[in-house]
Amino acid sequence: MNYRNELAELIEKKKSDFFSISDQIWEFAESRFLEVQSSKVQADYLEKQGFNVTKGLAGEDTALLAEFGSGKPVIALLGEYDALSGLSQEADKTVHSPIVPGKDGHGCGHNLLGTASLAAAVGLKDYMSEKKLPGTIRYYGCPAEENAGGKAFLVRDGVFNDCDIAITWHPGTINAVTPSGSLANFRVFYTFHGTSAHAAGAPHLGRSALDAVEIMDVGVNYMREHMIDEARIHYAIINTGGTAPNVVQSEAQVLYAIRAPKVTQVMDLFRRVSNCAKGAALITETSVDIRQVAAYSDYIANEVISDRFRTHMDALLPIGYTEEELKYAKSFQEVITEFDKENLKREAKRLAGKKANEFLATPLLDFRIDGTGPSKGSTDVGDVSWVVPTAQFSAVTWAAGTPGHAWQVVAQGKGPVAHKGILFAAKVMAATAYDFLTNPDLVAKAKASWLEDLDGETYPNALPKDAKPEIW
Repeated sequence: MNYRNELAELIEKKKSDFFSISDQIWEFAESRFLEVQSSKVQADYLEKQGFNVTKGLAGEDTALLAEFGSGKPVIALLGEYDALSGLSQEADKTVHSPIVPGKDGHGCGHNLLGTASLAAAVGLKDYMSEKKLPGTIRYYGCPAEENAGGKAFLVRDGVFNDCDIAITWHPGTINAVTPSGSLANFRVFYTFHGTSAHAAGAPHLGRSALDAVEIMDVGVNYMREHMIDEARIHYAIINTGGTAPNVVQSEAQVLYAIRAPKVTQVMDLFRRVSNCAKGAALITETSVDIRQVAAYSDYIANEVISDRFRTHMDALLPIGYTEEELKYAKSFQEVITEFDKENLKREAKRLAGKKANEFLATPLLDFRIDGTGPSKGSTDVGDVSWVVPTAQFSAVTWAAGTPGHAWQVVAQGKGPVAHKGILFAAKVMAATAYDFLTNPDLVAKAKASWLEDLDGETYPNALPKDAKPEIW
């Protein structure tokens, strides 16, 4: 029996533990920097498994570092466990059915993400103990991937500085190695301050902060014609200044997400968006406070690590789904929107070409896909990839066509397909980590490839100096 199969057996032996941890984190459904119970259930389990656990990193109370072994190389396994706001949903229900309306839910599968990375670390630790292998493995519990870019603070404070290799994955609808490219992303609050007045009796005395927000938004929308095609700008008005229309609003706030393929491009867009805010303040005779609270860097995939992912994914696939599991997935595929169904067809043609019909014939894609292209989303894994050779893959945990950040994801988050996805991802990561733990030449090759990809650039560290992890 080879090491991959032996690692897989060790992970299988403790699968009930991993399913329990994942399901508990699903139940906790704690959003950014509030993952107190989620972090604790992982920390407690890792301590019982023989890891040296450090809690609280870089000002993030819910971050954790679990370490086993000593010396080089140091292999990092990255996990997450934060939920998304407003996505509460009952498990296994094929209709929108919030447990508590307005509460949070795991709409991006981070209950699965963190648990599989933890499972890989535990399986590898057991194997290292059995074989008396040198080297160090670390599990990083990383809070607030959603909206706050928690890993950027960890990177800024140097917690990855002595790592040699970083490995992670993400739940999804396909099995695929993640290529380079994600959108760098700034999150910025614009808070306008005006002068309150009675809107009927003395409107001339008022200066509306809400007017300023609306004028800023109009300015940014006109700006869209004059920015690169790959850029994305989104906003949400967080504070409208109250609910009384007969009062001039003295304060209003809007939160912007500013994205582009490179951090330098985001920096320039940030400058231009801020000019729209300043112009709106000038027009309305209000003032504006500008506060950047998060910064995500673009992702650099390490091809040497990615190649090991492909080898182990191909060896461990197909996962094998029962008729009951296929029926379960089909029931969710049937309740996605018509837009999502059309998007699934487009993706099938793009990824499978003439074999698109084969792609669409099953609700669970039990094979590996190549040529997925760079992500249009943002991830703080990008920040890690600038300071240590890093790679990521996706694995099937939901029915094909399931939209991300949606109630359908939450509903499938404790299901049999999700559980099988945990085990598959853990086995791929454990085997890949073993490759680098036991082969110094492979580590050196990954580092050489990483330096070539950087081409002399260094980590952009786009967080403001005074930015700190915070709940907002």
